[in-house]
Amino acid sequence: MRWDAQALSPARGLASENTGNTLPGPAPAMEALLPLAGLVRSVSTPEFSGVTFHEVTAKSVLNNVPSGSAMPFEWTVNPYRGCSHACVYCFARKSHTYLEFDAGRDFDSQVVVKINAADVLRKELAKPSWQRHQVALGTNTDPYQRAEGRYALMPGIIRALADSGTPFSILTKGTLLARDIPLLKHAATQVPVDLGISLAMTNEDLAELIEPGTPSPRARLKLIARLRDAGLGCGVMAMPILPWLTDSDAALDALFTELARAGATGVTAGALYLKPGTREWYMSWLAAQHPELVGKYRRLYGQGSYASKEYRSWLAGRISFFKAKHGFSGSSGFSHRNARTTDPSAVPSEANAASPLPGQEPLF
Repeated sequence: MRWDAQALSPARGLASENTGNTLPGPAPAMEALLPLAGLVRSVSTPEFSGVTFHEVTAKSVLNNVPSGSAMPFEWTVNPYRGCSHACVYCFARKSHTYLEFDAGRDFDSQVVVKINAADVLRKELAKPSWQRHQVALGTNTDPYQRAEGRYALMPGIIRALADSGTPFSILTKGTLLARDIPLLKHAATQVPVDLGISLAMTNEDLAELIEPGTPSPRARLKLIARLRDAGLGCGVMAMPILPWLTDSDAALDALFTELARAGATGVTAGALYLKPGTREWYMSWLAAQHPELVGKYRRLYGQGSYASKEYRSWLAGRISFFKAKHGFSGSSGFSHRNARTTDPSAVPSEANAASPLPGQEPLF
């Protein structure tokens, strides 16, 4: 592997290519290397400036959602932990602290890669006890983030699911999914396949600030159109809608106009959710970029994770209006099959930052 020269030793720090110098970044990241189960090596390369990949071998990748959970799916697979999309509003940020990384910069730059995910999954799906329940991908971190371009874990995962007769869904912001369109078309002849794209704004400048590692809104709209041209359904998670930034009539109208033009098969939209870990990171960004809004957000969210009931009710009304205007009123947007709940707004994901129900935690 051409990355072998970039392998890092925890004892030496994060070495850069050729020089051996320590890369800039928060010191606590290296302290988290030792507790990482199955760590094979850590890799840093100029191709992914500022990002370190911690390659691990996983014992299991098929995650069972507890039966008491309100999550609308029973099984998940997440080949990555941490996400270089670096969305400042990502609700999954706190999950990185379980690895002794921080929920801020580390979440964006310290990415754990389950390099044996496809092989382990195939073995798990071959067990006689497996009942071929629907499996959701993209429930915590994006399976098509930039690392997927290097590690190419998803083709093996898709084949393992389809070959075993297991239906699955994928939710992503990553246009790398286009690489796998032929594979997804074939998988759809074997099992039910649900695809969803996360896109909640058309303002390119704002997206570059708040979702700095993601493909642009324009690129994601093109991906929706490509999926539809390929004969695949494609719902959209338009989450989160950001108070005073993307919730104006002009912004919502522009969003739904473009989604309809791209051929989205349905849209689910909802307000920003600020759970602990995410709240601090988002509010720090807001103070730097839009200090005039900090007081408004504090009043709107109080000490909780949800915007006020009045705001959410108002926003739901505007969303309903624009869905009807653009022909989405009869659709429910992206949803997971075999759901425990019929409410599509209850589907949480790192890729879309939807608002989970109270008490839910990200799954990994």
